[in-house]
Amino acid sequence: MYELNRPTNSVYYGITLRDGTLPEANNMALHSCENPASVLANRRNLANQLGIPLHHFVLANQTHSNHYYEVKTSDKGRGVLETATAIPDTDALYTYEPSIVLGTFTADCVPLLLWSSKSTLIASVHSGWQGTVKELVPTLLEHLLSEKGEDASSLHLYIGPALSEERFEVDTDVADRYKALGYADAFIRYKESTHKFHIDNGLVVREQCLRAGIPEENIMQSTVCTYTSEQGFSYRQNRHAGRHLGFIYRL
Repeated sequence: MYELNRPTNSVYYGITLRDGTLPEANNMALHSCENPASVLANRRNLANQLGIPLHHFVLANQTHSNHYYEVKTSDKGRGVLETATAIPDTDALYTYEPSIVLGTFTADCVPLLLWSSKSTLIASVHSGWQGTVKELVPTLLEHLLSEKGEDASSLHLYIGPALSEERFEVDTDVADRYKALGYADAFIRYKESTHKFHIDNGLVVREQCLRAGIPEENIMQSTVCTYTSEQGFSYRQNRHAGRHLGFIYRL
């Protein structure tokens, strides 16, 4: 099961959802699974439904970094059949090449899928709290704007299902790292009943995009919480949870 959107005639993006009727509930991650064969079956099923060859997908070994990587045609198939071939130590992928499916794994972290209406740019980003405080998204956007000549007003993005503020509970050390950003205070609150800080990581990522110049009307954001939704994989709820796959491609 997956959500699929078509914002233009050539760009498609979506995210796979937890589905108890499928192997491992439609888990897409080889790095967090019970049976790799089940994950590969789920990946093949997705590729078949999208009508895109599985070897056109490109996946990364995500490390909660602020590293990005430009995908070329020669990278097709990396990370698809085994983690050893995935793009190493990377949490943001982008490409200007057609017929490449960029993917990002999440289970509470923020998936961000981005495209340009003026160029052939597409990107997929995994921003957990560590990626957010390391400013992965601003780092990628600065690169795209200054080095690749992208126009912020032509960038569009989708922020997918993630852990909600209610369920994202942290101690002072993590809250302080968000506060150090200088623009996240509005998305942090202390809750007496839990004696924890609660943070909306998705809204912080959205703020990062707005501050980079992306128009508010170009940003779509899911309100689904991966912890409370039956269609969500949540690492906070289950440390052995599977992973969603956020994906984007341009024909």
